[in-house]
Amino acid sequence: MNASHPPGPGLPDPAERPARLTVGVVGAGRVGPALAASLQLAGHRPVAVSGVSDASVRRAGEMLPGVPLVTPAEVLARADLVLLTVPDDALPGLVEGLVETGAVRPGQLLVHTSGRYGVDVLKPALRAGGLPLALHPAMTFTGTAVDVQRLAGCSFGVTAPEELRLAAEALVIEMGGEPEWIEEAARPLYHAALALGANHLVTLVAESMELLRQAGVSAPDRMLGPLLGAALDNALRSGDGALTGPVARGDAGTVAAHVSELRKHAPQTVAGYLAMARATADRALAHGLLKPELAEDLLGVLANGADGTDR
Repeated sequence: MNASHPPGPGLPDPAERPARLTVGVVGAGRVGPALAASLQLAGHRPVAVSGVSDASVRRAGEMLPGVPLVTPAEVLARADLVLLTVPDDALPGLVEGLVETGAVRPGQLLVHTSGRYGVDVLKPALRAGGLPLALHPAMTFTGTAVDVQRLAGCSFGVTAPEELRLAAEALVIEMGGEPEWIEEAARPLYHAALALGANHLVTLVAESMELLRQAGVSAPDRMLGPLLGAALDNALRSGDGALTGPVARGDAGTVAAHVSELRKHAPQTVAGYLAMARATADRALAHGLLKPELAEDLLGVLANGADGTDR
């Protein structure tokens, strides 16, 4: 589903509803165009987008057809609601630059999508009369129309001044998301938690697929899909109670064999395997899954593996 598709049965065509806000996007990466397209489905009107790279220009054209590509200052001149969807490290400088050039208008909604920052990063804009919102979708984006579909039910980390909290949550709901309030001081921890789960998961899956290919598996994605899907579902339902495998069982011999094979065939994966195994052992012990009498041999194997020796 994207902004150009017809609405479902019984839903009015967004083009026939009065647009409540004009929407601009500064930074046509993977996130901004998808959020703007979702707001368009809710009856708002994208009017301007800025992007520098060829990929950004192409993405803007595909996700927001007919919306003109202009400078960041011109985006702010045209839009009531501006999505600042640039990389985290670029956000403070962008905000300061827009304020210094007088681009921010009193009453203008400025929304950034960084997980790391709350609204403090938008303080220069607040002093210029802008209305700051931090709306971080807890989802990975592809830069295609499928992202608009995935926003349905997606949680957003929401931080805003208290007087704008209802407006921030309403925007999330209009995009099909679920608002989750995050205090300003908790934003870095919140973002670290998401990165720990989502970013590292991609690394683990990619390494697992590479190892399966080395082992002769022709379709590692097909093999891993059901296994990882079940593991994720069990973990979300049961937390540490879902732990299984040789580490949780205290099977030191199997873990030692793993380390030996990884050292021979994929030495770059050993450090990650050992770190995750130690973390898994600690959680299994604390949860009562790993018997203390088995943990000693297991932890010895992990220590020897870190030293470059195998038992």
